[in-house]
Amino acid sequence: MTASDTMEVGYDELCGALAAKDLQPLWTQSGRLMPQVPHPRTLPWLWKWHTMLALAERAVELVPITRGGDRRVLALANPGLGGMPYTSTTLWGAIQYLGPHESAPAHRHTPSAIRFVMNGSGVWTTVDGDACDMHPGDLILTPNWAWHDHTNAGDKPMVWFDGLDLPFVAHLESIFFERYEGTNQPVLARNASEERFPGPGIRERAEKTSAERSPLLRYPWETTDRALDAALADSGGPAASVTFVNPVNGASVIPTLGCEMHRVVAGRRTTVDRRTGSAIYVVYAGSGASVIDGMRFEWATGDIFVAPSWSKVEHEAMETSTLFAVTDRPIVEALGLYREEFFDSAQLVTGTFEPK
Repeated sequence: MTASDTMEVGYDELCGALAAKDLQPLWTQSGRLMPQVPHPRTLPWLWKWHTMLALAERAVELVPITRGGDRRVLALANPGLGGMPYTSTTLWGAIQYLGPHESAPAHRHTPSAIRFVMNGSGVWTTVDGDACDMHPGDLILTPNWAWHDHTNAGDKPMVWFDGLDLPFVAHLESIFFERYEGTNQPVLARNASEERFPGPGIRERAEKTSAERSPLLRYPWETTDRALDAALADSGGPAASVTFVNPVNGASVIPTLGCEMHRVVAGRRTTVDRRTGSAIYVVYAGSGASVIDGMRFEWATGDIFVAPSWSKVEHEAMETSTLFAVTDRPIVEALGLYREEFFDSAQLVTGTFEPK
């Protein structure tokens, strides 16, 4: 046996001894642990509104509110995440359907949640006793460990988008959940947080975040719409973006979730950029397409799509369009990991996404 053969045998024995003691040598996996750029498991993906709505309406007939989880929710499960019901590695996205005169009972949990209303009327979400009316385009907050339930007193269903930091909290092994003793908590006030904070609660998207949650629970569409119009008038297009913020200190509405609204002018396209952290987009109004890492996703009102971390993203509007987005940017910023890049030229489209 040569010296080289002896070294090879010794090396194999060493690796076996390390594995037997639950040890792993860094020299065999530094490329996997420290890639030069992020390689997210999250895939760019899109869910069509007409498909989601049809399945949610079928679920009404078969799944009462009381059947598991206290909610009738369809989670947007990213196919890159091994069957987990997550939209990205840090964000949960879903649509929730509440039928006429239904009530989803109160509970609370450590993952924070936001609700963005897609359509319907006559519904309110009660958050720690404050009944927050819900209308299309409104943003409603249910922060970490706040009691919350949903009530539909109307004759029509309501559908809204749920955004949670559930995957992130699960990764930290810090999830707690508790059901309320009764069905619904008593309503102590209605839209009380808006009376205390009548300002718009919106500012430039590029600002930093902090660790306090917003005491303002409802951000009405009318205020958001005016802010977008003003931002678009100032910029002259092709797009404008605003961020929902804590009215006390200008921080993100929730420490782990960033909420944004974007408006893109008809026939125009945005700058190509990429950022650390993922984002889920809900098309509130309009039609167009987004190119995410070379894949074209055509969307219309109600569709939802996700952009993974460090993916190149560009939006183009066929008609003037408004998109809501929930991101994990506050987490990435708080950890000092936020980066962004902008590109002058449009991306090369290499394929078109065909939704199932």
